[in-house]
Amino acid sequence: MRITRALAAAGLAAAFLIGAAYTPQAVAGELPGDTRFFNNPDSLVNKWVAANPDDSRQPRIASRIASQPQAAWFSRYSPATVTEDVRKVASAASAKGQTPVLVTYQIPNRDCGGASAGGAPDLASYDTWVRGFAAGLGSGPAVIILEPDSIALISCLSPTELSGRYASLARAATAIHSANPNARVYFDAGHSAWNSAAVQAARLRSAGVLTSGDGIYSNVSNFRRTADEVTFTKSVLAQLGASSGLTAVIDTSRNGNGPAPDNAWCDPHGRKVGENPTANTRDPAIDAYLWVKPPGEVDGCAGPAGTFAPDYAYELAG
Repeated sequence: MRITRALAAAGLAAAFLIGAAYTPQAVAGELPGDTRFFNNPDSLVNKWVAANPDDSRQPRIASRIASQPQAAWFSRYSPATVTEDVRKVASAASAKGQTPVLVTYQIPNRDCGGASAGGAPDLASYDTWVRGFAAGLGSGPAVIILEPDSIALISCLSPTELSGRYASLARAATAIHSANPNARVYFDAGHSAWNSAAVQAARLRSAGVLTSGDGIYSNVSNFRRTADEVTFTKSVLAQLGASSGLTAVIDTSRNGNGPAPDNAWCDPHGRKVGENPTANTRDPAIDAYLWVKPPGEVDGCAGPAGTFAPDYAYELAG
C-alpha cells in the first residue's frame, strides 16, 4: 500500500508517545557466551518430526535440524492475537531458562511485492502491531530480528515512503525496549553480496540503529559463508563507529555450502545447514550465530513461502 505524506508525518509524531531513545550498552548488554537459545516445540519442523515417526526422512531431519534452536517468525498480520502469540513463545522460553529469537516481519510493502509480500496495511497499523508484539515479550532476555530486508531492499519505495519506514523501524525498536529492557533488537544489514558496507551503514543510521538498536544482522534467509558475513558486518560496524556499542548476529541456517554457483536465493539445491546456533563465537563483535531462517521452511520456489518442505529440509540436513 502506498504511504501518504500525512501518514508518515503522523507516524513521526507518534514516536514521542512510544518512549525515550534507547542507548545500547557496549559491553554489559551483549549476549553472554553461555546463552541457551529456545528450541520451540511448536515449530513447523518439530511438529513435522512428531507427526511423521515412520517417514524415512525423519531421523536425519530430527537429528540435524529439529534438534537446534531456531527463530520464531511473526509474519501473519493478526493484531488481535499478536500479544498472546508472542507471550506463548516468550513464556515457554523463560520457563526453560532459554532465550527466544523472534522475527518481526510485518513492515508495509514487505519484500517489495516478492514471494513474501504482505505485512501491515500501513505504518500506523504497523506501529500498533509492534506495540502488541512488544507487550507479549515479558521481562526475560530475548533476541529480536527486526524486519528482514526492510533496510537492504528499498527499491520499491518512494522517498516519502522510505522516510516513513525508517522512522517506523526506530519507533518499533524503541517500543520493544520500553516493554522489555532485556530484549536486544538487531537491524537489517542485508548480506555481503548485496549493498556495500558504506551504503548499508548510511541506511542503518537513517533507520535509527545508533539510538534505537543493539546491533545488526546479516545473511537472513541467504547462503553467504560465515567468514564473509563476519568480515562484512565488521565493516558495517566500523562505518557506524567504534563507539556505537553495536554488535552483530549472523544467520548460519543454510550457509554450510556457501551460495549456489549462480547465486540463486530462492530454495537453491545443493545447500547445507551451517554452524549450529551459539552465542559462543569467540569474537566480541559477533554476538551469535543463529538459525533465523528455519531450515526447511522454503522461500517460495520449493513451496509457498514460509511452509515446511521435508524434501528440502532433508537435503539441507545431509
